[in-house]
Amino acid sequence: MIKINRNPLPPDNFTNQFPVGSLEMKIFNSLSSSKQTFNYVSLDHLKFEINLRIKIIEASRELYKSKFAFRVFRKSFCNEDYWERTEEGGFLLKRDVTPAAAINDIFINSKKYGNECATAMVIVFYRALVNILPENLFNQMFSNIHLMNWNYIDKDLGIRNFEVGDDNIPGDCRYFKNPEVNPLTPEWQGENAIDLGDGTYYGHGIGIKSKEAMIKELNENRKPDSNESAYLLTTATRPNYNHIYEQYNKTLVV
Repeated sequence: MIKINRNPLPPDNFTNQFPVGSLEMKIFNSLSSSKQTFNYVSLDHLKFEINLRIKIIEASRELYKSKFAFRVFRKSFCNEDYWERTEEGGFLLKRDVTPAAAINDIFINSKKYGNECATAMVIVFYRALVNILPENLFNQMFSNIHLMNWNYIDKDLGIRNFEVGDDNIPGDCRYFKNPEVNPLTPEWQGENAIDLGDGTYYGHGIGIKSKEAMIKELNENRKPDSNESAYLLTTATRPNYNHIYEQYNKTLVV
C-alpha cells in the first residue's frame, strides 16, 4: 500500500505519471499492491524512490557488464589511486579524492577491482546515488565510504532489512541462502542479488539469472551429502529512501 501524507493513494491517481508497461509503472504497481505500507510526503517523494530504484537496476546491469572481478575478501584488490585496501579486504576511500569520483572509477577502471557479492551490492547502491543526486550533495553525504560488507554502511545510506513475504519489488536487494554449503567453498553460502524487475536477479559472481537458476547454481555448491536446497529469503535489503530524499529535497528548497 502507498500512502501520501498518511492517506492511501488510489492506483488510478498515478497511471499518467509513467508510460504504461514501463519499469517505473511496474515498480509503482509492486509498491501499491504490497502488504507493506510505504509512506511518502508527496508524489515527488514517491517518484524519487521509483527513479532511484531504476538507477539501482541500471547500476546492477552496468556492473554486470564491467570487468569487476569476484574475489573473496582475502584476495580482493582495488585501484589504489582512489582506495586503500584494508587488512580485512575492504576498500577505504582515500582522503585526497572525492567520493563520487572514486565510485565512478570502479566502473571506468573496473578491471582494477575485485571483491565479493555484498560489497558489489553496496557499490551498486552508491553508483545509483551518484547518478541521481547532485555531485556536491553525494560528496557531502558520503565523505567516508568504506566498501566491504553490510557492517560498514554509512549512516546516510541507512541500509536496513525488511520482511517482504511474497513481494517482489524491483530494485530490492534479496538474499539466496545456501544452508548446506560445501565447507571447502564457503563463498557459496549465499548470494546477494538485485531484483531487476523482469524475473531475473543480478548477483556478483553468478551474474544475471532467474530465481530458479540462482538456486540451481548454489545447489551445485553444496556438501556432497546435502539434501536441503538453497532458497530465497523473505527479506529485502534497502537503503533509507526517506532520509536520502530529505537530504535531496533540502537542496531543492535552498
